[in-house]
Amino acid sequence: MSSNEAASAESPDNKLDTGFFGHPQGLSTLFFTEMWERMSYYGMRALLVLFMTASLQEEGLAFTVATATAIYGLYTGAVYFLGLPGGWIADRLLGGQRTVWYGGIIIMLGHIVLAIPAQSTFFIGLILVAMGTGLLKPNISAMVGQLYSSEDVRRDSGYAIYYMGINIGSVIGYMVCGYFMENVGWHWAFGAAAVGMAIGLVQYRMTLGNIEGVGDKPSHPLTPAGSKNAWLAIGAVLAATAAIVALTYAGVIVIEPVTLAQYVAVAFTVIFLGYYGYIYFAGDLDEGEKKKLWALFLVCVASACFWSGFEQAGSSLNLFAQDYTDRVIAGFTVPTAWFQSSNSFFIIILSPFFAALWINLAKRMITPSYSLKCAIGLIIMATGFIVMFFASQYAAQGLKVAPMWLITTYFLHTVGELCLSPVALSAVSKLSPKRFAGQMMGIFVLTYSIGNIISGLLAGNFDPEQVDQIPNLYLQISLFGIGVGILILLFSFRAKIWEGQTQQPTA
Repeated sequence: MSSNEAASAESPDNKLDTGFFGHPQGLSTLFFTEMWERMSYYGMRALLVLFMTASLQEEGLAFTVATATAIYGLYTGAVYFLGLPGGWIADRLLGGQRTVWYGGIIIMLGHIVLAIPAQSTFFIGLILVAMGTGLLKPNISAMVGQLYSSEDVRRDSGYAIYYMGINIGSVIGYMVCGYFMENVGWHWAFGAAAVGMAIGLVQYRMTLGNIEGVGDKPSHPLTPAGSKNAWLAIGAVLAATAAIVALTYAGVIVIEPVTLAQYVAVAFTVIFLGYYGYIYFAGDLDEGEKKKLWALFLVCVASACFWSGFEQAGSSLNLFAQDYTDRVIAGFTVPTAWFQSSNSFFIIILSPFFAALWINLAKRMITPSYSLKCAIGLIIMATGFIVMFFASQYAAQGLKVAPMWLITTYFLHTVGELCLSPVALSAVSKLSPKRFAGQMMGIFVLTYSIGNIISGLLAGNFDPEQVDQIPNLYLQISLFGIGVGILILLFSFRAKIWEGQTQQPTA
């Protein structure tokens, strides 16, 4: 700590708020709000493909796997994409506090609609949850950073605590909603997600005083005329969305989910490349900034490919857990969704290890490039599908496989995630031209959307009626991920120079 920071910390006029494990009390408000929101999101997400592919006799929707996974990919991709307008609304119109509040209400309403035992309202519920998450998720994360001054050394630790809340919430969601799905019924499970979000909203409202002055106003408000035009535009978009939904239910418009997912994946990719190219060629960048953008581009490619494999957790791996895994342990049938909680458990256990790993490597003057770390993360994730390749070969012989196959896969996926995800976010903040930092983060988020939609399309090849083809699906995903990872790894040696790093001695 510098002398100025020490003086600031010791000054009675600048006494640090340490009400929540040594952090600002406001962190508790955001921690528990996010925890319950993630409980509702991951709890519902774990049910989605299973519900859509369940037969009508099982009160499901009886969709084909290809249709269900395409819808799953569109939904999860939309969640990330809608974070872009959600952040804009907070910055220009409402402020973070109100945007989070309204987003949470919309999420809760979406889960309530999903809990209604009627097939006709299913897509309305999905749209509401996606819209609400787009409003809440980016802004509550931004508000965590606003709790700390630029000199406050607790910021990184605060985000680590906040990230723990995300994983605790996801575990609760998988456990609660997964149990209700198996033992009570689909719509009770969706209702449990609504209750979780409601608890988060009540907690948020009751402790709002903890974040007084944080995100209570737009950071870059529009003029009154601009605000009016913005609300008119938002109203027009919502009206158009409602009209499309109504026409679809009336049968006037026929939407084929797989085809739509293909077009949306292409559209998001074109938007990503177009905006990236615009900043590169028309952003008045110097040579050093352009080189850093090349290095960041490798990170973005790794990110999109990573999530296209990782997000199989909610689709093909979820179906494999349901249909081909021996879930009976000591007489108890493990709910299908519980397997997905492995990722959250492993993150909680392994995060401190990886944090220490990068620090210790730096002490030894070993500084791998961002693209090298991401390439390693992608390759490790892809090896998880080699495990599934062998597991699915047993399934193709008509056998139920042991749970350890799936758990090993989730372990490798988590290790890959910890190598790539936080590193990629750090790369965006460091390698982006400073005047385009916010826009570059928005562009980077598109890699999540692209990866999720591609994941849904890939999972559409998982056909329970043709078990013998499942090993080939997992082998293709593995080889693709490893191949791209190796290419990025080869470029990473050049990327280290682009990032402005020099080769360091390793001893």
